[in-house]
Amino acid sequence: MELFWIIIVILVLVILKSIKQINEYERGILFSFGKYKKMLTPGWNIVLPIIQSYRKVDIRTKAVDVPEQEAITKDNVSVKINAVIYYKVVDAGKAICEVENFYYAVGQLAQTTMRNAVGSVTLDELLSQRERISTEICSIIDEATDPWGIKVENVELKDVSLPEEMKRVIAKVAEAEREKAAVITKAAGEVEAAENLSKAANMMGSTPGALHLRTLATLNDLSSDQSNTVIFAIPIEVLDAVKGIAKKVNKDAEK
Repeated sequence: MELFWIIIVILVLVILKSIKQINEYERGILFSFGKYKKMLTPGWNIVLPIIQSYRKVDIRTKAVDVPEQEAITKDNVSVKINAVIYYKVVDAGKAICEVENFYYAVGQLAQTTMRNAVGSVTLDELLSQRERISTEICSIIDEATDPWGIKVENVELKDVSLPEEMKRVIAKVAEAEREKAAVITKAAGEVEAAENLSKAANMMGSTPGALHLRTLATLNDLSSDQSNTVIFAIPIEVLDAVKGIAKKVNKDAEK
């Protein structure tokens, strides 16, 4: 009788030991005699001791910080970049059976791909087209990890660090561009002012008395100044008239 109860207790312990819980965000890989048998779904599953074993795989999206990498761009500029890669396991069987440690493998692949991608673009492209480069890196890594049952969802370049010498050069280039824009804007303003002055001169020249009225307006503006200097502007037309009268007087005198 005692032997019977001992056997019952042993069976109960074996059954309890055989019950394995798989959470909703996990998948289990069951091995029988060392061979892959099936995938365990969330809930309670029976795994027989000794003859069977299992591995849990987290299928949630993982965010992996890729360490800072030093690379050389296509135009021979040394930069340091770091990124974040987002991926998830879509086939737990492949993730366990096809690669020894997919966490480590994805990280190493991301580092190598980042260096290669940076080496294929210039510094200007790296700084201005970061989103496109991130998409290319994501596509390359996703294609390489597909046999491992891993889906790469996104890659984001976090930061691009430049040497101090290059930062100063870029600052000088930006300053030169601003000066160029300022000179162009000033020249355009002068052209526009000259065109407006030309139009005003033509309008005044074609309208009798307009120049005289403008002269009087100028004198009115000068009268507000408390200076002792008095400026009187004589229109060119007046000088021409005086010159004509003088010539006429000279001719009459000669006669």
